[in-house]
Amino acid sequence: MATATISPADAEKLTKLRSAVAGLNQISENEKSGFINLVSRYLSGEAQHIEWSKIQTPTDEVVVPYDTLAPVPEDPVEAKKLLDKLVVLKLNGGLGTTMGCTGPKSVIEVCNGLTFLDLIVIQIESLNSKYGCNVPLLLLNSFNTDEDTQKIVQKYDNSNIEIHTFNQSQYPRLVVEDFQPLPSKGNAGKDGWYPPGHGDVFPSLMNSGKLDALLSQGKEYVFVANSDNLGAVVDLKILNHLIQNKNEYCMEVTPKTLADVKGGTLISYEGKVQLLEIAQVPDEHVNEFKSIEKFKIFNTNNLWVNLNAIKRLVQADALKMEIIPNPKEVDGVKVLQLETAAGAAIRFFDHAIGINVPRSRFLPVKATSDLLLVQSDLYTVSDGFVVRNKARANPANPSIELGPEFKKVGNFLSRFKSIPSIIELDSLKVTGDVWFGAAITLKGKVTIAAKPGVKLEIPDGAVLENKEIHGPEDI
Repeated sequence: MATATISPADAEKLTKLRSAVAGLNQISENEKSGFINLVSRYLSGEAQHIEWSKIQTPTDEVVVPYDTLAPVPEDPVEAKKLLDKLVVLKLNGGLGTTMGCTGPKSVIEVCNGLTFLDLIVIQIESLNSKYGCNVPLLLLNSFNTDEDTQKIVQKYDNSNIEIHTFNQSQYPRLVVEDFQPLPSKGNAGKDGWYPPGHGDVFPSLMNSGKLDALLSQGKEYVFVANSDNLGAVVDLKILNHLIQNKNEYCMEVTPKTLADVKGGTLISYEGKVQLLEIAQVPDEHVNEFKSIEKFKIFNTNNLWVNLNAIKRLVQADALKMEIIPNPKEVDGVKVLQLETAAGAAIRFFDHAIGINVPRSRFLPVKATSDLLLVQSDLYTVSDGFVVRNKARANPANPSIELGPEFKKVGNFLSRFKSIPSIIELDSLKVTGDVWFGAAITLKGKVTIAAKPGVKLEIPDGAVLENKEIHGPEDI
């Protein structure tokens, strides 16, 4: 790790920035120092240079195959002991804007009228009831989602689950032109600020006081996952393995498909396991990085981390994850936001491992095409768990591409009288003004492309198998 020094010009920038940030009363001293720390690391250019020839494929000791994990203790008393050491933390900072929804993404209805958050609560409740344990749920909000989330969680007041919310840091966006904080320039609204990525989960746990509170209750591990990953459920086999082997950090990875070629992967590098993201890859090796032959796995962002280790590393200021510069534009002003990712922290923890888990533990809902999958007959919900239909022989899900008319959840729902049966579907591509009737079955490869300016209705009960449809005559 090369630590570079800051040039005199950058040092002056930093001094000016420090005094401007000192005057931002909307944020805490911890947030101010965390932000200045991040910016000075960025200016010093202390990026880690990856030497391609030193990259090694991790062995099964480092990335453990899921099916080699010891079975879960059959005695419910033993299972309770394990679960009493666990906390579940969902990353809840994102808004549903890309899917045309206002408010936190976690309150979008996913299936059976249940939201992401409902499903998470029902899952943990059923664990707590089954084993008589107390697994709390932590929600890491951003300033964008906090107020709404506080109101929403009140509906769970009578549930058998303790819910805690806390906020990730709020940092000022940097104006590129003069390296000053945007809020100092009179932009006092939300647009002046940003949440600095989920790598911030570790200092936020500590600064909020949640970490010490959990440790005092005898909690040892936190299971961190995106709130929109329906496959990220508590797994006793994984928890048991980590406790037995004293692994301070575990990243769940799963085999890549062609849809995941850009996802970060785990490598062995100079004796340590670490995350390699596409942004760190030299241009001449990008195609190799995307290949499924050499880099066979990718990060699901389901992470299991030891709470004592988080405390030790945050106190020592040792979590110096790669900085991801994210340029944006606010009202015509070019700004920069510096972010970090939680997965990149893997190399700072002792005995860190990956576990190569089944694909079922990675079921993210990022777009309405994913909603179509989980609302179809391909999945059912039981005890809050989203379970795949065994009637589908193909282990991979159908590939689904919906045109912009379907992008917003409201539009998507209005264009389907009911969600089609897709158990035997390989791929679906829909473009144009297409409307689906009820009880439709799709099989094989189906392409539906309405002609420009023409409304195309697929009638109730239609069975479309390996068809390309441009008008009613093709049905």
